[in-house]
Amino acid sequence: MQAISVQQPWAFGIARGVKAVSNQSLPTAYRGPLLIHASMRVDLKACDSPQIQAAGWNPRDPLATIGAVIAIAELTDVCSAAVRDEPCDCGAWADPRSYHWRLTSVRALPRPIVALGKPDIWEPKPSLVIEVQAMLEAEAARLVQQD
Repeated sequence: MQAISVQQPWAFGIARGVKAVSNQSLPTAYRGPLLIHASMRVDLKACDSPQIQAAGWNPRDPLATIGAVIAIAELTDVCSAAVRDEPCDCGAWADPRSYHWRLTSVRALPRPIVALGKPDIWEPKPSLVIEVQAMLEAEAARLVQQD
């Protein structure tokens, strides 16, 4: 499992499942589970963007937390067409000058897990991975009991 740190409110958009790409300056060969860590930085101009507002941005929402893992996704592909000035179909969230890391099966965590992030893609500590997995298993069990 790997992780990326993403500025808010973009991390919120990913965690809510509406932002299916993460715009990155570099490609990666990694494919698989990816923790979405909300970095300590906030893109204040983006908080008022129509896309973020349509995603339900609310600074009081737990998914708007900074300095914490807020979701897990599958990194399934990296589109490099935009950096080669070629057309791509990565959608409205895709920056025209970036690699588009395509994210699927996004699951917001029931509560944020405070963690230190890093630039670029990074390997989370085993204790963080265990905590995320335990939280997701407990949430799944709770949902089964509700049915």
